[in-house]
Amino acid sequence: MIKSAVTISLVPEARGGPFIFWDDLHEACRKASHLGFDGIEVFPPDASSISDGDLPRILEDHDLRLAAVGTGAGWVKHKFTLTDQDSAVRQKARDFIRSIIRAAGSLQAPAIIGSMQGRWGGEVSHDLATRFLADALNELAEVSRAYGVPLLFEPLNRYETNVVNRIDDGVSLVRQAASDNVKLLADLFHMNIEERDFRLAFHDGTGHIGHVHFADSNRRAVGWGHIDPRFVAYWLDEIAYEGFVSAEALPFPTPDEAAARTMQSFQSAFRSRKPQPFEGRRATDA
Repeated sequence: MIKSAVTISLVPEARGGPFIFWDDLHEACRKASHLGFDGIEVFPPDASSISDGDLPRILEDHDLRLAAVGTGAGWVKHKFTLTDQDSAVRQKARDFIRSIIRAAGSLQAPAIIGSMQGRWGGEVSHDLATRFLADALNELAEVSRAYGVPLLFEPLNRYETNVVNRIDDGVSLVRQAASDNVKLLADLFHMNIEERDFRLAFHDGTGHIGHVHFADSNRRAVGWGHIDPRFVAYWLDEIAYEGFVSAEALPFPTPDEAAARTMQSFQSAFRSRKPQPFEGRRATDA
């Protein structure tokens, strides 16, 4: 069964980004539990924020699961990427991600590689950047495997990266990486920009999608943009997806209202709906 999650950022440098809750992990978990979320997705400044804190106890207290952990602070705070032309920086990026994988894995949660994929340009061609990524994913996926969880890789829109933008690009990268422990993160906001057809994109990712970011076309909570979540629910059913849909959305107009709207949309699409044949409908029709 598909499960719900909500994002919590603990990174001051990322303020203004697309995370529903901020800073106070305990209070955010209390609110998430009260609204009926199944889990949380955390964006930490470093691994110690996960491994050395009270997160396990907080999760247990509020009957929540850790859905995933982001690695983006490696870029936001340190400007590390896996495609940097400097091999020393690429190694630092791997080391940072590895530390997050271990901290998240100890709580049976996968780590996400998104912004740390970086960009190609200058001395790094697209082909070389892709090889850098594939090599890194092979190594890091095996670290994840030791904890029984996949490594999640997220295609991003063209304004955030020029390496992997679409689901089919992600599938090609995963195949190049050769590891069977890399899964894709399908983000509805990025897909709204880059994909011609949501349904076809999900089908391209069949068997490869391991996590979904639940955000509307304008990066606000689902229900405050152009995407109809009923269509998304039906298409995910078609590919037998059973993971989390996690609200990586702007805290607009307030975190509490964004969280409540997300849960309303989730319940309507994934708990109360009756499946209908939406074949052939595009995201722009939703």
